[in-house]
Formats: sequence, structure tokens, C-alpha cells
Amino acid sequence: MKLSDAIELVLKSKDENRVLSVAPDQSVYEAIEKMAEHSVGALLVLSERKLVGILSERDYARKVILMGHSSKETLVRQIMTSPVLYVSPQHSVDECMAIMTKHHFRHLPVVEDDAVVGVVSIGDLVKWVISGQAQTIQELEGYITGAYPR
Repeated sequence: MKLSDAIELVLKSKDENRVLSVAPDQSVYEAIEKMAEHSVGALLVLSERKLVGILSERDYARKVILMGHSSKETLVRQIMTSPVLYVSPQHSVDECMAIMTKHHFRHLPVVEDDAVVGVVSIGDLVKWVISGQAQTIQELEGYITGAYPR
């Protein structure tokens, strides 16, 4: 569990590697309902199984609520973020964290051969890094006490 690990390892370690999505012509209300139902902060926007955008709670707050629009009358395509930055399964955890930090977003699609294979959140990456640090600490404590290696 290192910063240099490929993001595909993070996807494999997740309890559920589900890709939640909406269509661009669905209402924002339907999208927000789906986010609430699944306790997520963003949905991918897929058209004919191709990634065309991403819709986050931030998009909703800034482009619907603050503008005084109706979520039942506004379509996802009107407020989604597009084009979407994405990574391949071979990108490292460190590269993904750098992309997310630079662009100030919390969800990053993982695409391989034009197909979405997963989504990583900043929380997934932080959890990965912390687990790696905990493992290193445990190994160092074992080394110091003479219990390592056995």
C-alpha cells in the first residue's frame, strides 16, 4: 500500500467497486435522489456507455440552488462537468492524488479501453495511504523489538 501502487489495486481493495451513473437527459432531481439512495457525492454521466460528464453535489449547489433553478426541470447535461478528467488503472495513487488536488475535485473516474472500470474518491486514496503507513509502522516496531522478521 504505497503511493507508487497502481490505482487498479485500490479499486480491487474497495468493498464495492460499483459505477453509479445517470444519463445526460435525466433530471437533476433524479440524479440527486440516486446520490442520496447510495450515499455518494457524485455520479458519472454516461451516454451509450461512454463517459460524457460527472455530476457532483458541488455542481448541484452552485449551478441549480444558487442560480434559483428547479432540480426537477433542469437536466443533468445542463449542469454536469464536462469534459471529465480520468485516469487509467495503471496510474499511481500519487498521480491520482496530484490530479485531484490540482483540479480541486473529489472523484476520479478510471477508464480502460473507453470503458469506465471504476471511480476513486479522495477518501479511497487517503485510506490507502493511511493503511500503508500503518503497515510500515507495524513493521518498524517489529524490527525495533526484534520480532521482525519471523
